[in-house]
Amino acid sequence: MKKNLFLFLIIFLATLLRFYNLGSTPVSLDWDEAALGYNAYSIAETGRDEYGEFMPVVLKSFGDYKPALYAYLSVPAVKIFGLTPFAVRTPSALFGVLTVLATYFLTKELFIGTRSSKLKKLIDPESIALLASFLLAISPWHIQFSRTGFEANVALALNIFTALFFLKGLKKPYFLIVSAVFAAFSIYSYQSEKVFVPLFVLALIFIYRKNLFSFPKKYITLTAVVGIIVILPMVSYILKNDQALSRARGSLVFSNETKHLEENQNRIRIDKERSDIVGLVFDNRRILYVKSAIGGYLSHFDINWLFISGDSARHHAPGMGIMYLWELPFLLVGIYVLVFNKFFIKENKNGTIFIFAWLLMAPIPAAFTTDVPHAVRTLNFLPTFQIFTAVGLLIGISKILSIKYKILSIRVSFLLLFAYCLFIIFNFAYYLNQYFVQQDYFYSKYWQYGHKETIEFVEKEAGNYNKVVVSNEDFLDQSYIFYLFYTKYPPQKYQEEVELPANTKGKNRAFGIYEHRPIRWDKEDKNADILYVGRPRDVKKDARVLKIINYLDGEEAIIIFD
Repeated sequence: MKKNLFLFLIIFLATLLRFYNLGSTPVSLDWDEAALGYNAYSIAETGRDEYGEFMPVVLKSFGDYKPALYAYLSVPAVKIFGLTPFAVRTPSALFGVLTVLATYFLTKELFIGTRSSKLKKLIDPESIALLASFLLAISPWHIQFSRTGFEANVALALNIFTALFFLKGLKKPYFLIVSAVFAAFSIYSYQSEKVFVPLFVLALIFIYRKNLFSFPKKYITLTAVVGIIVILPMVSYILKNDQALSRARGSLVFSNETKHLEENQNRIRIDKERSDIVGLVFDNRRILYVKSAIGGYLSHFDINWLFISGDSARHHAPGMGIMYLWELPFLLVGIYVLVFNKFFIKENKNGTIFIFAWLLMAPIPAAFTTDVPHAVRTLNFLPTFQIFTAVGLLIGISKILSIKYKILSIRVSFLLLFAYCLFIIFNFAYYLNQYFVQQDYFYSKYWQYGHKETIEFVEKEAGNYNKVVVSNEDFLDQSYIFYLFYTKYPPQKYQEEVELPANTKGKNRAFGIYEHRPIRWDKEDKNADILYVGRPRDVKKDARVLKIINYLDGEEAIIIFD
């Protein structure tokens, strides 16, 4: 009964942290969220995406070809709540809560064998599971991506369900089929999963091979067949469309040939001038790629990135990393204990090996890409960090409580725990303030704030003009998608007006009274009655400024003028 109460409170807390002010924090949708939302709206209304593709498995949005699962998951929320930021973010928040719940059950399965009487004095599966799920519930990393329309967050949930039902399938083999379905659907959710999921599944099969292959072959065969059938449409699409992996290829370290070739040629030139034979060997372009991949992989274990700075502004709260600073010592203790504690090794060998395999596989998809370390592409680190931290925390508490020394009749152990609890509370309160209060002020620019406010003004003024020209350069990139989203532009009408797909090969779009294109004064029609929406640098000297939209920190964002 007590454990059920604790689990309920954890899920309640996870729900509160993920749904509170969901539609307004972060302060604005970014372009990917707007695209996922509008495509969900388009599919719900017409059965086709913004490019007119019928029930696509991949969205061409912005020409970067996103897996379409998140858009389909958004359809019910869009139907219920309308085309709003809350509706777009609801699937991610919901899957975030489910991930916390699944982490509890998965952790229990992973540590189910730790029943040693000596070990149980320190730790037990129930305690690890509850604490790991609690740590994930309050995790800055997980909250960050559960409150926005990031496909990677859905992929994480599906991967955890894959592992959970695989382990349950070792007792009841029909659960293996459920595991295969979750693994296959994960491929439809995010690009990185095309690399991570096969490795993840192979690790499960290899580590638990003795249990798995003790079942009749019919279960294994049926599981494989179901998985292949579910994934077949995606495989077929990739084979037929050479642009299907364009976004993934574009982010690879190998994609910027010019940069690497220039760097490589400069190094080789210097090596030749110095007659440096060793340098000529190691400055080979292929060696350079290998070094970049290794460096990219190792960067994801950078303590500064994890606990202090984070990476992109949209990936963490201002002024902190993606994990709490107080977690660091217990994370290290947990890793040490799982490596060297003989009871874990003896009683729960497979579970321990799998957790470490998971940890080591998580950065692989991101290792070969640019802009590393990258919190989205490595979201699959979760919940391994929370599991390690939970183990370390329980061991640490038990060790501290064993201290018998007293100061002024007060046990030192109580003083230490009280002091650390204050640090934990302060760290958590600081995070809540940084995320829910400070983030909008400091990071509104990076969340592409201002489109909604601009569109509300433009819609009122547009009747006085023949057309509205909106810049789509730099900070107003892909501006068209915000106008489709916030005006709820009829999808069928849009598809007919832009003559899909002929007129959607570039960034420019024209529909209704709107033209989304660069503003070039030497080419503009001086006699036309046009309302312009642009950046401060787009405003001509004799323009009449109607409204200025500022970022929340006061910097000018969007200018509306004629």
